Amino acid sequence: MLTTNQKGAIAETAIIHAATKLGVAVYKPVADGGRCDLVFDLAGRFVRVQCKWAGRNGDVVVIRCYSSRRAAEGFRKRSYTAEEVDGVAAYCADLDRCYFLPAALFSGRVQIDLRLGPTRNNQRHGVNWAKTYEFAATLSAYSGP
Repeated sequence: MLTTNQKGAIAETAIIHAATKLGVAVYKPVADGGRCDLVFDLAGRFVRVQCKWAGRNGDVVVIRCYSSRRAAEGFRKRSYTAEEVDGVAAYCADLDRCYFLPAALFSGRVQIDLRLGPTRNNQRHGVNWAKTYEFAATLSAYSGP
């Protein structure tokens, strides 16, 4: 069983690898502890990125959009906002795929669910389709020459 630190390290390296393969320049802050893990250069626009491990629950990729740390009262959760990061990049090991969520989608929310297949009740409105947020769909438009 992997620890949360191991999952984070795996996710971050997978995200760096996938973005680099698409021609995106990736930069890493010198010190840890900030709200963003990486910076993507998307056609001259620098984008602050928080990296996450994404779990899979059936036909749903679950992306948690918060940080958690120990505090005197127990675990303290804090959601990411558009003022702190411009996007969340998530790696799903079960699928070996990376996803990029813009801040407008997750700001103030604790979790985003991405659907891999149709819902049981055939709902379409308000569904976040995983394919829409895959790196190839979101980052390739910004790739270099």
